[in-house]
Amino acid sequence: MILSAVLAITTYGFTRSSFVQQRETAEINQAFANAKRVQNDLLANPTDVIGALEQFGSAQRLVYIGGVWTSNSKNFTQADIPTSLKTRVITDLRAANMIVDHAQNTALIVGIPLEQVNAVYFELESLRQTQDALRSVLIALLLSGAITTAVGIGLGLLVSGRTVQPLVQAAQAAKAIAQGRFDTRLETTQDRDLQALTTAFNDMVETLQMRVERDARFTSDVSHELRSPLMTLAASAQVMHSRRDELPERSQAALDLLIGDVTRFQGLVEDLLEISRFDAGAIRLINEPLVLIEFVRQAIAVSSLPRTDIVYASASEQILVQGDKRRLARVFANLIDNARIHSGGKPKIVIQLADDDPTMSHVWVIVEDDGSGLIDGEEEKIFERFSRGGSAGQRAGSEGAGLGLALAAEHVALHSGSIWAENRTDGIRGARFIVELDIFVASTVPEKSLPTTEASA
Repeated sequence: MILSAVLAITTYGFTRSSFVQQRETAEINQAFANAKRVQNDLLANPTDVIGALEQFGSAQRLVYIGGVWTSNSKNFTQADIPTSLKTRVITDLRAANMIVDHAQNTALIVGIPLEQVNAVYFELESLRQTQDALRSVLIALLLSGAITTAVGIGLGLLVSGRTVQPLVQAAQAAKAIAQGRFDTRLETTQDRDLQALTTAFNDMVETLQMRVERDARFTSDVSHELRSPLMTLAASAQVMHSRRDELPERSQAALDLLIGDVTRFQGLVEDLLEISRFDAGAIRLINEPLVLIEFVRQAIAVSSLPRTDIVYASASEQILVQGDKRRLARVFANLIDNARIHSGGKPKIVIQLADDDPTMSHVWVIVEDDGSGLIDGEEEKIFERFSRGGSAGQRAGSEGAGLGLALAAEHVALHSGSIWAENRTDGIRGARFIVELDIFVASTVPEKSLPTTEASA
């Protein structure tokens, strides 16, 4: 577009200057020829001024002789002649010309002193035809510039589309790999420049796939190998616990520590097995409609805090979600365990419709605690594997291996939901974890009811 504009402006400027200059030169030469004829006629017959002005051509003529202005046209009078041009021709007795606006058109006025008859001759020639020609040239240049720009854009889009297409495919493949589809590969091409990129990309993905599979197999194999001796150790600890009263006091304390560590170790092994299933893509959901309130009650009942309070509105009692019962229950149990570890008091669960959702198609299950809250920048890191949060070193105990929230995030993602953490906004110190799920069947209650608080049995 810039090139077309520059070429059009340059061409128009050159054409205009050349065309106008040629027209001016021709008109000036013609004016001098006409002035000579008028002077000869006046020499032959000084009284017939009108007859001297009547000549061939479309020019309008005016003669100033003996203090009298005589014109061959009523449209051309001395008032149409600029003062500066009059002064130069009449006073200075020098020929001159000037372009002026006359009758809504551009015109050329040429002034020539006629010294032999002591007169001054002025001739006005309209440049309307020249203006029309220049206007036609300008329109043609604008149209050709627009057409050239449009063709350039079309060719540019076509060529750039064909050139960028392999990069778009590479971006799509990279996105698919980021989502866990490691079998994605770029198609081979005959382009020598792109062939190197395709080969290097496919080799990188293959190496990455092998490494991920190897790490997943390692985690799975280690977890499986640990289960057998761990079960033996747990069974032995239970046998010793059954005869706990027969042990000395120091041995009882050591046995309690052993049982706690074995239980924690069993949970870690189970979490590692679950993580390895996620990495291997072996997770299959068994979806079924779930009455959310009742399901949350059941999930709390089997958690580490079975008497956790639930706050909800009666309008939410009939909300149904669709999901895998075992995995969603694991999500809420992990969030309650996390709240118990971090909270100095008793956590609470709030069930409500999603904020800023005019469609009312999402529901929030919020687990709140009154602990120390989240450190700035910790909101996303706590969902990483083996992350125990920035306040881990401040805890009195050492519960948790940092896999609970990572597993919860994986399970929620499988249900096409979202999970995030933030500090509480109700003025109470602490954190809250929000699980957003799609509503399968909404409540038939049209209005929001007052919140209800209950403690799970």
